[in-house]
Amino acid sequence: MHRMMPRLSASMAPATDAAQRRLMVSIIVATVLTIGLMVADLATGGRPDPAPLRAASSLLDGSWRFHTGDDPRWAAPDLDDSRWETMDLTAPPGSHDGDVGLPDYVAGWMAHGHPGYHGYAWYRRTVTVPAGSASWDILGPTLVEDGYELYWNGRLLGGSGRLGPEPRLVGTRPLQFALPAGVAGTSGVLAVRVYMLPGNASAEGGGMHTPPILAPRSVSDALHRAQWQRTIAGYILDAVEPAAMLTLIGLALVVGSRSSRKGFLVFTGIALALTAARRLNNAIVSWTDLQSLVTYAWLASVMWVPIMTAWVLAWNRWCLPAWRSVDGLAVALGVAGVVGALTHSATWTSVSRLGSIALFAVIVVRIVRGAAPRILALVTLASILASLFGSELLDPLGVPGIWFPLNIGVARTQYIYAISIPLLALLIVRTLLPKHAPTQENGSRKQ
Repeated sequence: MHRMMPRLSASMAPATDAAQRRLMVSIIVATVLTIGLMVADLATGGRPDPAPLRAASSLLDGSWRFHTGDDPRWAAPDLDDSRWETMDLTAPPGSHDGDVGLPDYVAGWMAHGHPGYHGYAWYRRTVTVPAGSASWDILGPTLVEDGYELYWNGRLLGGSGRLGPEPRLVGTRPLQFALPAGVAGTSGVLAVRVYMLPGNASAEGGGMHTPPILAPRSVSDALHRAQWQRTIAGYILDAVEPAAMLTLIGLALVVGSRSSRKGFLVFTGIALALTAARRLNNAIVSWTDLQSLVTYAWLASVMWVPIMTAWVLAWNRWCLPAWRSVDGLAVALGVAGVVGALTHSATWTSVSRLGSIALFAVIVVRIVRGAAPRILALVTLASILASLFGSELLDPLGVPGIWFPLNIGVARTQYIYAISIPLLALLIVRTLLPKHAPTQENGSRKQ
């Protein structure tokens, strides 16, 4: 039986002193400035490619020859591909992908007669290079599932990832390939070898989703910069928000000695560090080759479990004294979540997530019955729950997973973090006791 401990009254909550007020003002100002900078970056990245650049280049859409399977000889310019099927890479007007907002989006091979197919496939077409003295480039497709190699008349120009017997796939990002000297005024065969990892069940998955672009060097350089601006804007929040989370951890370390919720700060720091790592993975895999798609997918499928568990343990310590029973159940549900992630078991995953929601419901009741600042704590916890359990709490309400303000995709989780990070900062400041006041947490653990 639990030993009953007196609850903290509103009068026992830390009073707001001048130092706390200065910190709160600093948090609000930093939040406003950061949001302003992010909006400016989204506006820059979301601009359409300049019309003169597009007019001076050739989008290689239209009809391509397509064949599933793999044979290095399919890069040869003299290959007879007349029996290959055709695939139209012409995008509907205004189309874009559902993640970043990349233009000229077309559905993949699963929507063109190959549902469920994974592995290698080839695209081929003849390209005529305009005459003149300019050097010419090919801008690679900016969205491919999952890696590709690009050939000109049988010569490998480069690609995304490493293909072969043991492919290493990385996130597709803007790439620029120089055509051989002297191609102006001639025609050649452009071949694209594509490999798709198993596991993608999207009805529109597979292969190239945006066509390559042929452009003279000066135009190619400018379009390449525009493509990178769009790619950076598409994932800038996945870099800035983790940096803000790490800043929150620093704030907790600096002021923790004065906090009335030291246990809360410890586990909040752990949850923030794990969340920052998971979100930063999006930027790493989209901007660099440092992380393979296989590693990224594995981390994404598993890392939500310790994040969820750490948040339960943190909020259990907001309510003093913390309940050991909640801690034990949180850890058990975390183990169930790991089992579900590693075995791809929907049952174990559901048990973990729904059970954790039930624990949070208990914590909400305790916060309502506890000490001030109740409203700030409840609003902050609500934002954390929305970020953790969007599929359970927001999908039934019809809340879209991604919005496209300024033509750049911003996930609802990124919006939620933009709210929860400053709220957490304010909450941390509100836990501070006046200087020279006793700093040990009230109450002891329930048995």
